[in-house]
Amino acid sequence: MARKDRYHDDVKEALINEGWIITHEQLMLKVGKKNMYVDLGAELIVAQKENIKIAVEIKSFLNTSEMLYFYEALGQFSIYKLALKEQEPDRMLYLATPDWVYEELLDDKFMERVLMTYEVFLILFNNETKKITRWINTYKTKLN
Repeated sequence: MARKDRYHDDVKEALINEGWIITHEQLMLKVGKKNMYVDLGAELIVAQKENIKIAVEIKSFLNTSEMLYFYEALGQFSIYKLALKEQEPDRMLYLATPDWVYEELLDDKFMERVLMTYEVFLILFNNETKKITRWINTYKTKLN
């Protein structure tokens, strides 16, 4: 199993506080001969509708080179997204990161185009309050 990200427990707590049920501490994806692990699997039971299932990859962006970390995160996200599409097509993949990362790194026109091109869904959270501040579905619309 992979090592937990620094904000793993914060994101987990924030999701639970919004009514999500954590179904997987690490959601295993089998890709060829390799196993990969998305940080969290969660489900939201919606009255009179189908359940909503998500997988959440958590990134802290605490390395010295934010752009290098972003390249790695985007590559990992893309691979997980393809694996999920094959193994659990009803589960949406999100990248969770502190809201300050979005404000400092991702909130500009070029980075928005990158996120839209790769269809990256974001969960932004406040790492001090342990609350989700925004859900962003970049290739359709910004939520919240």
